[in-house]
Amino acid sequence: MASSKKLLPSDLPAFVEAKLKNWVQPGRHLALALSGGADSVALLDILAQLRTSLHFPLSVVHVNHQISPNAADWAEFCARLCAGYNIPFHVVKVDLKHQPGESLEALARDARYRVFAEQQADFIVLAQHLDDQAETLLLQLLRGAGAKGMSAMGVRREGLMEDAPHYVRPMLDVPRRVILDYAVLRGLHWIEDESNADIAYDRNYLRHRVMPLLERRFPGYRETFARASRNLAESAQLMNDLARLDCAAAASGGRLKVEVLRGLSAARAKNLLRYWLAQLGVPMPSAGRLENVLQQLCGSRDDAQVLVHLGDNVIRRYRGEVYLEPSAKSPEGKKKSLVSQPELALTWTFQDELKLPDSGGRLVFERTVGQGLSLARLSAEPVTVRLRRGGERLRPDCRRPSRSLKNLLQEAGIPPWQRKRLPLLFSGEKLVFVPGIGAACEYRADEGEIGVVVKFETPV
Repeated sequence: MASSKKLLPSDLPAFVEAKLKNWVQPGRHLALALSGGADSVALLDILAQLRTSLHFPLSVVHVNHQISPNAADWAEFCARLCAGYNIPFHVVKVDLKHQPGESLEALARDARYRVFAEQQADFIVLAQHLDDQAETLLLQLLRGAGAKGMSAMGVRREGLMEDAPHYVRPMLDVPRRVILDYAVLRGLHWIEDESNADIAYDRNYLRHRVMPLLERRFPGYRETFARASRNLAESAQLMNDLARLDCAAAASGGRLKVEVLRGLSAARAKNLLRYWLAQLGVPMPSAGRLENVLQQLCGSRDDAQVLVHLGDNVIRRYRGEVYLEPSAKSPEGKKKSLVSQPELALTWTFQDELKLPDSGGRLVFERTVGQGLSLARLSAEPVTVRLRRGGERLRPDCRRPSRSLKNLLQEAGIPPWQRKRLPLLFSGEKLVFVPGIGAACEYRADEGEIGVVVKFETPV
């Protein structure tokens, strides 16, 4: 089979077949993302030829972005095309809700991938090619992206969510001119999206104005750019591996140790912070913003209150550890603020768990013998769950008198913003259990006595 550099249009089906054999086992369901353009139409023709020899079920998904006045006609064209191949066809309409200042291209791309993630298939097949790879690298470079942002698109990529389809791009190493020549050779028909000629879009500007100039001076730029992207992908992987090692030493219970951050070089500390945020699902801030966060975490006095807003989250520092929580304005933050109202009062009626309202977590009650709270003493009066109102006292140590809950929480190192959200367990008016502190001495189960162990589980 010819290499991608010397690939003839007639060689394209064999090239795609070889790529698919590397990744797709017989019987796996492939769903082609069909836009109706020349690239995806050519790939549809090839997959229709290969489905029998490679033994894979094939379907097609078309995303109607509802941007162009011709969008409905394109969907109809794709439906007719698939009917001609006798391939199942599915069209999905998306509403982009475009706001001023937002990138329509980015919104459309995100909407497509959300649709792809919901498909009942093993693989989503994409028709991206070598020219797309080059354009993406240059766009990311112009945006000031780092090694990860400029990494090559992979021929195969895992789904972003569990049980979601994987992605495969069998024509990623193929120049677009070869794909167009194949479509002409086969007598295929396709649609032209009028927006592809609009140079107001960054990608189109590069495609129509910049890339032709590069072609004249550097005819091999596509392969060179692809090689550079692969090199950057390796660098990004090494950075990720290093961050994983640093995180193992710095992270505990979802928190970061400030002393570890301070002990690293600035570049390595930023790499660790970036990795930690990504693991927690936080959209990545700009390089400048990330540097500012790191400066506040590591450069502020140890007794200073650090509070940094980061999108829908806030970063705090307390007693040498970095915390990440939803901000009060985010949906999750609003839920927590509702839970933190002092009026909250729930009654425990001996169920195995008691859910707190608005996804504030739950209390789990496990029956035991000789451990936890004495069930008899606990249930002598109505058992309720409340939040702090001030003045509460608890005696967790039988060798010492009762102490104020305020002092106990401070000694336990529970951050101030979390204290008001802790569910407190009462028997009548007596405080008997506080998460992170423990049970009242006089309510602990004796040896051989039926008890109940209480656990507070916070939402993930």
